[in-house]
Amino acid sequence: MNEKGLIIRSAAVAQALIVIQSVVYGFGDPLSKIAFEVTPVYTMLSVRYTMAFAVLFLLFHKRIVRTVRLVPVKSWLLPGLCIGLSYVLSNVALSLTDATPIAFLRSMAVVITPLFAFIVFRSRYCWQHIVIQILALPGLYLLCVRGGLSGFGLGECITVVAAILMAGALVFSGQFLDQVDPISMTALQAGCSAVLAFAASLIFEGGLQLGNTTGVAWMIIVYLAILCTLLGYLMQNLALTRISDRAVALLQTLYPVMTAVFSYIMIGEKLSAAGIVGACIIIACIAAASLIRTE
Repeated sequence: MNEKGLIIRSAAVAQALIVIQSVVYGFGDPLSKIAFEVTPVYTMLSVRYTMAFAVLFLLFHKRIVRTVRLVPVKSWLLPGLCIGLSYVLSNVALSLTDATPIAFLRSMAVVITPLFAFIVFRSRYCWQHIVIQILALPGLYLLCVRGGLSGFGLGECITVVAAILMAGALVFSGQFLDQVDPISMTALQAGCSAVLAFAASLIFEGGLQLGNTTGVAWMIIVYLAILCTLLGYLMQNLALTRISDRAVALLQTLYPVMTAVFSYIMIGEKLSAAGIVGACIIIACIAAASLIRTE
């Protein structure tokens, strides 16, 4: 560790971090659905993100304060707001519908990222991306409409918005990680998420509602706060300092697969044959989008 924070020097270590992140996130999705049965969604998210930020601030408050004082606000606020809104909306969607299609839809951020980068930073936009985005549509239809689960409803619509915001988070994080070290970026992203979730809890739930939260739900919240938020954000930010966002996105195709596996084991979600085909099409499109070079 130096003044810039943790540095990953090996591409293999960076790749391993994203694989671990995908497994952790895949396990976290069905756990979240279990916790939502006894704790309102915005309340749970408020506690989860506040807990993650508090731990990071306790350990690295000098670095975080220095970053806020010296680095341009947009360098941490834009990725923070994008990832905060994305994860809050993703969890709202998770409380409304099945975990498996939500995971695959959220992963579509990879397919959306090149268009987002083109619009915001005028990055090169290859014609192949248009083809991939069109090919993804039948996969989305098979997964969400014919997949044998919840169909395409409000939760799925919310997830599409979350995927667009996640694309923004990937683009802005990659753009500004040369100005903000990974630990500070992780803490500030968690802080933005906490503020957004708490504001939503005040508006929609009348404040934090923890009266029915069980011991099991508290253990889930701790898992989500420490492993999914603190370590999950940090592993992605660290990996982005060593490997490209394309490589990160390609490795993250494991995440929806892990969600589907854990959701089947833990809460009984099962895709139909058409849904499995749709999921495979989406994974193929994400992988193809990740491999296209835009330099």
